[in-house]
Amino acid sequence: MTARYCSLAQQSAPAFAPGLAAERLSALICGRRMWVNGTVLHYHFFDRDSDGSSIPDPETGESRHVSWVGGKEQREVVRECFQEWQGLGVGLSFVEVGDRSEAELRIGFQVGDGSWSTVGKDALQVGLNERTMNFGWDLTVPGERGTALHEIGHALGMLHEHQSPFAGIHWDDEAVYADLAGPPNFWSRDKTFFNILRKLDANEVNGSVWDPQSIMEYPFSGGLILEPEQFRGGLNPPGVLSRADKEFVRRWYPPTEPPGPRELVPFRSVPLRLGPAEQADFVIEPPETREYTVGTFGDSDTVVVVFEERDGEPRYLSGQDDGGTPHNATLKARLVKGRRYFVRVRLYAGWGSGETAVMCW
Repeated sequence: MTARYCSLAQQSAPAFAPGLAAERLSALICGRRMWVNGTVLHYHFFDRDSDGSSIPDPETGESRHVSWVGGKEQREVVRECFQEWQGLGVGLSFVEVGDRSEAELRIGFQVGDGSWSTVGKDALQVGLNERTMNFGWDLTVPGERGTALHEIGHALGMLHEHQSPFAGIHWDDEAVYADLAGPPNFWSRDKTFFNILRKLDANEVNGSVWDPQSIMEYPFSGGLILEPEQFRGGLNPPGVLSRADKEFVRRWYPPTEPPGPRELVPFRSVPLRLGPAEQADFVIEPPETREYTVGTFGDSDTVVVVFEERDGEPRYLSGQDDGGTPHNATLKARLVKGRRYFVRVRLYAGWGSGETAVMCW
C-alpha cells in the first residue's frame, strides 16, 4: 500500500543577482532557510474552536470545515519529538507557548490536509493565525511517530532526502505519477513532481552523500525506482533519526556556550556611517531572541552581509544583494542576546555616494 507522504508548499526558486561568485552564491542558497544558531524556537498548538479551515474531500470534491485542534495524545507525540531533536545537543532550543503571537512555529492537526511544514525561516513569512506545520493523520498509530520527527526536520531547515542530486535515483516517472494520483495521497502531477521527482540544487541538500536511512527520506513501494537496482523492490527507511540526520543538525546548530561577563549597551537604534567595504561592530541586548531589522541600505547597489563573531572567527548569518536595482533594501537577521555581530557593506562602483547607514533597532 502506498504510504501517506509529507507535501511541501510549492515555491518559485529564489532569484539572485547575475555574476555572483560561486562561493558566495553557494552560501546564500545553502543558508537562506537556516535559523541563526542559538535561536529559541517557540511553538504553539492551535486551541480555539474557530481554528480550522475548509478543505475539499478528494473523492467527492465537496468542501467541509475541519478543525486544526489536536488531541492530547497527538500533541504529546509532537512534544516528545521536539525533545528528541533538542536532545541531540543542538544550539537551538524549543519552548511551547500558549500565545500564538509569540510562536515562530504554529501547529495544527487538520485531518485530510496532509502532513507538511514550512522549511526553516520560511515560517516567518506565515501569518500569525495560519499554520506553519500540520499533521493530517494519527501520529499515535505505530510507525507514524516518524512523521512528527520528519516535519520538525523541515522546520529546522531540512529538505526531502530522495530529492538530493547525490541520490542517483532513476524514477519510473509515469509509475510515480500514477501511484501518487490514487489513495491515500490524491496528488496532482505538479505536486508529485515538486515533492518527489524534482532534483534539489546541490547547495540545498542535507549532506554531500545520499542517506536512504534519513528521517527526511520517504518510503517507496516496489516498481517506482529503476536505479539503484537494490531499491527496485522498494525503499523502506526506519522512520527514526539517522546518524547523518544527527550530524547535519549538529553541524548547522552546534552547542552554544552561555556568554561570559561583558559590558553590554542597551538595544537601541545606532546609525553608523560606512564607506565602501568598511565594517561596523556592535553589541546588542534585546529582551529575547527575535527577528530584528539589522540595517537599511539605500540609494545604491549594495552587497550586505551580517556575521556573528564566535571565538574570534566570523560566522556567516545572512546576506542580501540588491541585484543591480537601486532601492531601499532592508536586511533582517535573528539576533541573540549577548552575542557580538558585525555588518560588512560593499558598494558597487558607479552607484550612490559611496556611503550608507547601518541602523539597528
